[in-house]
Amino acid sequence: MTTIRCSWANPANPRYLDYHDTEWGVPCHDERRLFEMLNLEGAQAGLSWETILNKRDTYRAAFDDWDAEKIAAYGPDKVAQLLVDPGIVRNRLKVAAAITNAQAYLRLRAQGQTLDGFLWAYVDGQPIVNSWQPGEFPAKTALSDQLSKDLLKLGFKFVGSTIIYAYMQGIGMINDHAPACFCRAGR
Repeated sequence: MTTIRCSWANPANPRYLDYHDTEWGVPCHDERRLFEMLNLEGAQAGLSWETILNKRDTYRAAFDDWDAEKIAAYGPDKVAQLLVDPGIVRNRLKVAAAITNAQAYLRLRAQGQTLDGFLWAYVDGQPIVNSWQPGEFPAKTALSDQLSKDLLKLGFKFVGSTIIYAYMQGIGMINDHAPACFCRAGR
């Protein structure tokens, strides 16, 4: 029997299949992973998610396992080191955004909020389950527009509405698995 997956899940890449099967659309409440995914989705802008996913381990090493306190303190020497690291996307604006995002995240925490609580309040703590048909998937929605605006107000960067919609899918705030996909049920 053939396992039916979303059409975007590349069967030639085991890492990508694992991501589809075990992470995408699964509700995430882990602070570090939420912070990591926010930055990885921003790094993906203009590229494929598969490219970023294939670099995820080197991103973790380069960005101190997504320790926001360490990242917020990065100075010019660390930035220079990151900009020559072939294991990440060497884009000055995206590297700067990760540092800015760490600072914004720490300000959020200093105000007594978690990223988990902040994000999941937009969906009342429950994933939105859509029933899009192939070709109907939106790049953004009114909800991603609002969350994007609110993150920008908090000082986050590379959080445009399209990036945020993909982020919401990735962390399970939205379940956009295709109706026939084996991952759709139970999430």
